Amino acid sequence: MTEHTDPSMRGAEDLPDADSSQPLPAPHPGAAHNTSPQHPEAQNTAKPKGRPAVLGAVLRRLRQPIPGAQPRLRFEFPPEHPDNAEAEETGDTERFGPPGPRISTQHPLYLGFMGTVGVGLALLVYWIGSHTTQLLLWIVAALFIALGLDPVVRWLEGRKIPRPAGILVSVSVLMLAVVGFFATLIPTIVEQVTELVKQAPVWVRDFINSDFFRTLDNQFGVRDRIQEELDKFVKNPEAMSGIFGGVLGFGSTVANGLFGTLIVLVLSLYFLAALPAMKRWGYRLAPRSRRHRVEALSEEITRSVGNYVIGQAVVALLNATFAFIVMSIIGVPFAVLLAFIVALLAFIPLVGGLIAGVLVTLITLTLGWQSALAYAICYFAYLQFEAYFISPRIMQKAVAVPGAVAVISVIAGGSLLGVLGALIAIPTAAATLLLIKEIYIVRQDKH
Repeated sequence: MTEHTDPSMRGAEDLPDADSSQPLPAPHPGAAHNTSPQHPEAQNTAKPKGRPAVLGAVLRRLRQPIPGAQPRLRFEFPPEHPDNAEAEETGDTERFGPPGPRISTQHPLYLGFMGTVGVGLALLVYWIGSHTTQLLLWIVAALFIALGLDPVVRWLEGRKIPRPAGILVSVSVLMLAVVGFFATLIPTIVEQVTELVKQAPVWVRDFINSDFFRTLDNQFGVRDRIQEELDKFVKNPEAMSGIFGGVLGFGSTVANGLFGTLIVLVLSLYFLAALPAMKRWGYRLAPRSRRHRVEALSEEITRSVGNYVIGQAVVALLNATFAFIVMSIIGVPFAVLLAFIVALLAFIPLVGGLIAGVLVTLITLTLGWQSALAYAICYFAYLQFEAYFISPRIMQKAVAVPGAVAVISVIAGGSLLGVLGALIAIPTAAATLLLIKEIYIVRQDKH
């Protein structure tokens, strides 16, 4: 039985909603201009949106991903399993199937093949190393700088500063120091060369007019011999090409130095940003049973290297500051440039400060032996104060290397890699001593 209901008796709930898709009846033409107070909702919806609402809508739109965009692929290590049996029980095995049994290491085919591969890899590594020596030096220098700046970045992270911001601050300070050094060095060199070119004719004329040169000329005919040699040199095309070749070689050396500096700074930035990931990668390459010990030793080595670099930088800065103050009091020319040189030499342990003191003392001799003696007394007295009071307090958290080992390592590093080898000699020696103490000696004590 069907119940019929009068349409006029239907309630409000049976009426179509305002959001329904059914078309509404067209309003009267005059309703568009209706501004009577009986329709306040219409007046509110007609008002334009405010600026905050528009900005919020724009920001929400910008946060939405681009249609069709996908996240960038990243290489990740496979998940770490305690053992294969547990992985098979949990069903978390490799999608390419479980690995098969290993071939016996005593098999002749295995021994011959692996021996041949080992010799081939050794020859390949030697060939690559001999042809990429400069690049390897840049990589070592960048890694050394990154390890030195890492304690600063971690200190800034402890002060609630994000790691990218800390990296930016650290690298910016380093770049400003390098730019400041070159900005001070280049104008000074240009000024000195210009003054030398201006004074050279005066010095030559005074020497020619001196009694000593006249005596030599009368006895040996020096003037005629010099004129003959100059004529031969000017007419010799090989000599003139050698001059231009030397100029071009100097220009290429300067260009390579600037390019190398840029490469080292860029690599330092990348190494500093990826240092935690690089450590995790290195730890995963170690066997799982020894991974904790490898991580502890590696963290100790990197911490020691970083503290050494920071400590040596502070020591070099204090050394250069004291030298600059003494040079300014005595009146040594180009004190700023010489202070930069003292700071660079002070980075070389043990012998750097001694070389800097001798160099500046020789330059101070141009003012008189009294000035040179005063500078030598002040500076070498400071070196003794630095060795017994400043360095032990700054380097107490860095590395501890016996004196004989430090001297031998610095000489060996300087002979192999020059200034860079002398800089990294003591951290390398400290890392080697730590590995010998914690691995080799412990193993020998068990036998």
